[in-house]
Amino acid sequence: MRNERFDCIIIGGGAAGMIAAVTAADNGKSVLLLEKGEKCGRKLAITGKGRCNVTNNCTDDEFFANIPVNSRFLYSAYSRFDCHDCMDFFEACGVPLKTERGNRVFPVSDNAHDIVSALENACKDRGVEIHYGERVKKILAEDGVVTGVDCGGKVYNAVSVLIATGGKSYPGTGSDGDGYRFAEALGHTVMPLKPSLVPLTAEEDYCAEMMGLSLKNVALTLVDSTNNKSLYSEQGEMLFTHFGVSGPMVLSASSHIRKMERGRYKLLIDMKPALDFAALDKRILRDFGEIPNRLFANSLSKLLPSKMIPVVVRLSGISPEKQVNSVTKQERESLVKLLKSFPVTVKDFRPISEAIVTSGGIKVGEISPKTMESKLVQGLFFAGEVIDVDGYTGGFNLQIAFSTGAAAGNNM
Repeated sequence: MRNERFDCIIIGGGAAGMIAAVTAADNGKSVLLLEKGEKCGRKLAITGKGRCNVTNNCTDDEFFANIPVNSRFLYSAYSRFDCHDCMDFFEACGVPLKTERGNRVFPVSDNAHDIVSALENACKDRGVEIHYGERVKKILAEDGVVTGVDCGGKVYNAVSVLIATGGKSYPGTGSDGDGYRFAEALGHTVMPLKPSLVPLTAEEDYCAEMMGLSLKNVALTLVDSTNNKSLYSEQGEMLFTHFGVSGPMVLSASSHIRKMERGRYKLLIDMKPALDFAALDKRILRDFGEIPNRLFANSLSKLLPSKMIPVVVRLSGISPEKQVNSVTKQERESLVKLLKSFPVTVKDFRPISEAIVTSGGIKVGEISPKTMESKLVQGLFFAGEVIDVDGYTGGFNLQIAFSTGAAAGNNM
């Protein structure tokens, strides 16, 4: 088993690694895929709540508009393997796809394992040799040229080695930062790592008070308080937790925070996005008219979930003991304003281990955008989340993995 020789060695059996293996094998190369876990695609299998948002069925302009970090680096790779090529690949593998809200693409089966199996089978069908449970210790190079990898005494030789090890998010799936260590050992720069698509901690204690409360069909806006600029706004679902807030919209909002500063960012929740201020005021007046003698503290059950009522009563500034027929127009205006922009002050990101995506990574200036080959070490390639490129939620990050993986596989 010592000193086996392959054309290409790929480290990491995730989305980027497997598509690279398929592409390299299609180019007639002998390929060894090294996956340190017991199976490939572990992170892929849990994406999209186990449904796998495999890509986004969008135009080129829409795609690049959703890549806030180093989008220009992706122009060449994406042009050669874009979202439509990705969809065609999986359809050809026997996985029918569907497009949902926001142009998000899922397997018709709603089962991420179908995507993982398609990639794994495509590798095996092309003769890719896959070794599970085998951990690379270091990448071997002489005089600036890759020669292979060392797996703790077991050496595999190759003229090309691809680092497709993922980031540092979801370390339980194998993404524990190995790729950054390999790259740094060979002279590469790793840009600062931070979580993206991650829950957010809040300054206010009332989030913990409402822990477990899920809000649906609300609108969320992220505001930068230094210039009062709206950075993100969407309607959908979110969740209050013991530390702050989570849920789909919160994860999306987090990726718009490029530089975390405590207290700088505020989330504003519109509890009734279908109603403007005047319509909501009329609704409240109507509710109050049906229960004129009830205390304000007990008057909002038709309007709000029960866990939220004590918090809203407290923040409204209206006495909980006041009968609703005594609530003034000015007090009602304050209540409407609160319901249309319920505030949560962002304290920090949750840890990177809880993030869906790692922002930061191998400096793109040290990688050829056409080939994904290192500009510093001949025969060394990069693909996927290990590179300093990331996108918003909606299938864009997986498409980055597929596009960069395919580019690497074609050029190894």
